[in-house]
Amino acid sequence: MRAPADLGFKLWPGLLDRPAQEALCAAVLQRLRSGPLYVPRMPNSGAPMRVRMSNFGALGWVTDKRGYRYEPLHPETGQSWPEMPEQVLDLWARLSGYPAPPEACLVNLYQGDARMGLHVDSDEEAWDAPVLSISLGDTAIFRIGGTLRSDPTRSVRLASGDVCMLGGEARRAYHGVDRIMPGTSRLLPQAGLAGGGRINLTLRRVTPP
Repeated sequence: MRAPADLGFKLWPGLLDRPAQEALCAAVLQRLRSGPLYVPRMPNSGAPMRVRMSNFGALGWVTDKRGYRYEPLHPETGQSWPEMPEQVLDLWARLSGYPAPPEACLVNLYQGDARMGLHVDSDEEAWDAPVLSISLGDTAIFRIGGTLRSDPTRSVRLASGDVCMLGGEARRAYHGVDRIMPGTSRLLPQAGLAGGGRINLTLRRVTPP
């Protein structure tokens, strides 16, 4: 198996220093007051996922019994998603190499035994656009494989302030989060909206420019 980097997986460890992490975390938590975290449900079964979720931007990725899709409104408040923080738009402009801005910023909160099984982000029409991921808080054990579910995988630790990107062939690579490592960061406040853990911000372009 070729290394994830050969497939188009890029990692910028520690790209955001502590002050930048704190500023972005504050911007995220402020926006979650109007676009609150909620428990998404799996298609068909309606089983709850282990992460809590929200979105920023013109579109938000949602999942429920009706399936996976993008919607312009929060499923619980019925309001538009909060705007994206300037910090994430700047990172997209600097790193993505894509000629149009992201339309969705998925916010996943991992706490306790929360994890994400191997999957491919495939609900977007703009398949040529990369997916940019920003880690805040506790370290995650991220797993990435190839373009087939049966391909071998490898683990990568994503710490607070790390940024990674799935582009090229890696845009279609299976990936997921095996677990988080509680207590590896004190960035997320233990009280309030977050209650510790890890926030992952995933920037996506949904429609072709």
